[in-house]
Amino acid sequence: MRSTDIRSTFLDFFQERDHRVVPSSPLIPSDPTLLLANAGMNQFKPYFLGETAPEHPRSVSVQKCARTSDIENVGRTTRHATFFEMLGNFSFGDYFKAEAISWAWELLTRHYNLDPDRLWVTVYLDDDEAVRLWRRVGVPLERIQRLGMEDNYWSMGTPGPCGPSSELHYDRGPSFGREGGPAVDGERYQELWNLVFMENLRGEGTGKDEYPILGELPAKNIDTGLGLDRLAAILQGVETVCETDLLAPTFRLVQEMASREYSGEDSTSFRVVTEHSRSIAFLIADGVLPARDGRGYVLRRLMRRAVRHARKLGIEDLALPALTSSVIDTLGGTWPELTQRSDLIRQVVTAEEEAFERTLRQGSQLLNSAISRTKATISGRTAFELHDTYGFPIDLTLDAARSAGLTVDENEFAELLEAQRRRAHQAGHSRKGGAVARQDLYRTVTAEHGLTDFVGYSSTTTETRVLALLAPRDPLDVAVEGGELEVILERSPFYAESGGQVGDTGVLRTSGSTLDVLDTRLGLDGLHVHTVRVTHGEVRPGDEAEAIVDAARRSATARSHSATHVLHAMLRRHLGDHASQRGSRVEPGRLRFDFAHFSPVDTALLQTLVNDYLLDDPEVTVWETTRAEAEAAGAVAMFGERYGPDVRIVDIGDASRELCGGTHVGHGSQAGPVHIVAESSIGTGLRRIEALTGTDALRHYDHQRDILNELAGLLHVHPDQAPARLRQRLETLAETQRQLENLRQAGLDTHAACLAADAEPVPGGWLIAESVPGETDLRALATKILKLRPDRGVVILGAHSDGKASLVAATNTGSQARDMLTEAAREIGGGAGGKGPIANAGGRNPANLPAALATAATRARTLLAP
Repeated sequence: MRSTDIRSTFLDFFQERDHRVVPSSPLIPSDPTLLLANAGMNQFKPYFLGETAPEHPRSVSVQKCARTSDIENVGRTTRHATFFEMLGNFSFGDYFKAEAISWAWELLTRHYNLDPDRLWVTVYLDDDEAVRLWRRVGVPLERIQRLGMEDNYWSMGTPGPCGPSSELHYDRGPSFGREGGPAVDGERYQELWNLVFMENLRGEGTGKDEYPILGELPAKNIDTGLGLDRLAAILQGVETVCETDLLAPTFRLVQEMASREYSGEDSTSFRVVTEHSRSIAFLIADGVLPARDGRGYVLRRLMRRAVRHARKLGIEDLALPALTSSVIDTLGGTWPELTQRSDLIRQVVTAEEEAFERTLRQGSQLLNSAISRTKATISGRTAFELHDTYGFPIDLTLDAARSAGLTVDENEFAELLEAQRRRAHQAGHSRKGGAVARQDLYRTVTAEHGLTDFVGYSSTTTETRVLALLAPRDPLDVAVEGGELEVILERSPFYAESGGQVGDTGVLRTSGSTLDVLDTRLGLDGLHVHTVRVTHGEVRPGDEAEAIVDAARRSATARSHSATHVLHAMLRRHLGDHASQRGSRVEPGRLRFDFAHFSPVDTALLQTLVNDYLLDDPEVTVWETTRAEAEAAGAVAMFGERYGPDVRIVDIGDASRELCGGTHVGHGSQAGPVHIVAESSIGTGLRRIEALTGTDALRHYDHQRDILNELAGLLHVHPDQAPARLRQRLETLAETQRQLENLRQAGLDTHAACLAADAEPVPGGWLIAESVPGETDLRALATKILKLRPDRGVVILGAHSDGKASLVAATNTGSQARDMLTEAAREIGGGAGGKGPIANAGGRNPANLPAALATAATRARTLLAP
């Protein structure tokens, strides 16, 4: 059964059982607690928590997943992968264990036709109900095993929904390992399908099985995950996921590039290169770009690991461009984003692999230096520096050390690495602690009062009521003059920061108080949190209030937001669809826009495209529809943004259609003009544009005009003539500077000739020890003298200016020039520096310069003496 049939069989099976098909979410999750989408249930987390009501109580999906927690096992085993497709069915407070178990058994044995006698089941330790249900469908007791929290209690790895699970395993036969079931051998008895009975809420914890269970979820839910790769390997009769139709073309290409067939000796490298190429292509297609931290570091690590294993296979040319193209050819029909972003994928992998080649060369030089000075063991600190500073993989260090007959202190390396991870975890943990406490406050307010009624799209003022006053960790009964706190309102016209647009500011007035609204942001989806300062009186929960947005600031922000949409549209029109948004900041009168591209952009042309489009005065229309209809209409969704089933679309003429919750102008001409002030690279394949809009752009133009007029006045010409006149003056100045430098060099040559002619003959050679004018370039003068007197000798020159004394010594005797200045430097209150034939010294006691010259000359005579 081909992978396309496996997917369709799964989806059809659950559609017939009243499940709604939900598209895969991107690998960049909307959940801020997750680095990458690691399970099918990620996008349904609000349903499990009871924060959002689902449109339908049953769903089914094929979800793209990325997991790198056990990356070192990828390639070493036949079953681990960093990217995989998760087939999942979900119930949100609807059916529970009985249906999940019976349907899983039916689908595997009757539709995928797996042999029931080769299926084993694991359940959580005390889940007697699951055992009874599995026996009811026909699984004998001897093929049901009870395991602990690490194996059969599932969560996302962060605080949130969790629950006991039951897993289906397939016995691949005695050639794969020992008898005894999944508890004995996870290679032979391969996990296929995990049924999670999502009914609990987990707290903060340090490990997979070291977290507290805080209580029950609002309802009992089902979350299942069936790995497409593993099922395909079984149904297609192959040993590894690399040999399935999902990866086989790429697997064959690796062998062609290595000029040899897959073999046991290098099997790990063949599998790593193949599997990682797929992960790399999907991550880039979903908006991840290489970086030093976060999900960008995950991508970079995968790329470097793939390249390193390609080199181990003897593939010396660039490997990733061809291999990711193979992935696109194989899976682009199922996942069209791969094809749509193929140019971007090729550009990213090419640039990163070339950069890593330079890293490997640099790291190899440092490693070779360490090996040359090591007798037995390379220190763990050296290995860690190579790993942390230069990105040089530890296993390359180990391989090189073994080849040289050395070892590496792996324990010290591990300790340093763990210390680094611990510091990062502690920093993140401390940040999360306050955030979690605040989220609990927001949930309490929401449970009592509901979400904020936002009226800011139609009005900038409204009558409202104060629902809650919040200190950092506790609610307040009253806030007095001078206090800064957070306020939750029943109804609010203040836009909460999201989608790159800054939050509104303004004023909040009650009968007994005035509050400046300093910022507005989202606490939970739909809950607006207003940061305020009480400037007069006292305010209490329950007070009636008038909320007034700073309308001028809001208008300036709206201009910037509409301009950002048009800028995005013109970039895609000019550069291609790969130039998609990677981040933005929309503020009053200015914007910052990050996008994917690999070379500088012609900002003059881009600015013209944007302003010409705005001058045509396209109408700005806003409409709402379902997410599916928005996608069908071609609306652009931003990576990392979270959208509900109903979305808001902003159209600006025929060029821009984006999902957006921000505020905008009514017509394009109201957003301009736009003036681009900067364009720069902010990372591999990532660029940033900064621009001014509206009156801020006009003020900038006025400022530039004032500067031009002032410059023209200084040059005594009309402003139009200022550039040409300034260019002329600069050319004249440069010519004058060249003439002065020639005169200086001629003077230096003359001075050198005079000093060389007057050199003092001493035993073993000649000596010059002279004081010269303070503005003289001592090193240049000493070097010229040595060229004029190639026979054995020493030059010592001294000078003083601005209360400082300087000395230079130069010799052609092979001695260290610094030796002649060490004592002399102390006499002028300083020290000597330099290696080889020339050295210098300086100090703040110029009065002793003659004595210092004499001391240096005495030392020189000693060194010259035969």
